[in-house]
Amino acid sequence: MKQIDKEYIKSLSDQEIVQAILKRDARVTRLYLYEMYYPIFKTRYDKYYTDCESCLEFINEIYVYLMTPTPQKGKCYLASFGFGCRLEHWLKIVVENYCHQLFKKRPMIIEVSEDSSDRKIDSIATINIKSLNQADVNAMLGLMRNKRYRDLIRYRYVEEKTNEETAELLGMSMDNYYNKHKLAKEQFTNVLKKEGLI
Repeated sequence: MKQIDKEYIKSLSDQEIVQAILKRDARVTRLYLYEMYYPIFKTRYDKYYTDCESCLEFINEIYVYLMTPTPQKGKCYLASFGFGCRLEHWLKIVVENYCHQLFKKRPMIIEVSEDSSDRKIDSIATINIKSLNQADVNAMLGLMRNKRYRDLIRYRYVEEKTNEETAELLGMSMDNYYNKHKLAKEQFTNVLKKEGLI
């Protein structure tokens, strides 16, 4: 694929991407599903026991799922995408739900160290946030019920302030902050789970 074509295709809107894939445009399909969105598929491929030999085969399976008309609606799953969120975010949820219904989850190996569990949860939350783009992070924060928890997560993980700086911004003592910190992370993690992002 020529560089100029690749740059043009990368600039397409979600609507243009969906229309191109529905029209079986091989260049757009390859660039988005097999290159740019590859991490979405690889994450789920590693997370579940699929019957696919490789991640490439797994992407092919999802592609067929997205493009096959359903008996109920008479149109394919991708054609029913309503553009209520970003295509990338929608695709994460669709792939997660597809895997959740059909495949068994691989056991997660979590190393437990002698350090405080609070620090371990810190690193997990950081990884989850950094794996999302800014628009998705804002959308997930918006789904948190408690504004103080939302602000805490934003200061600590999005703006990457220290625990002390975050506590000061929220007007909390450090003891109170650590209690709220744990609850905020639990609420944020629950939102991510509900949205199928972890």
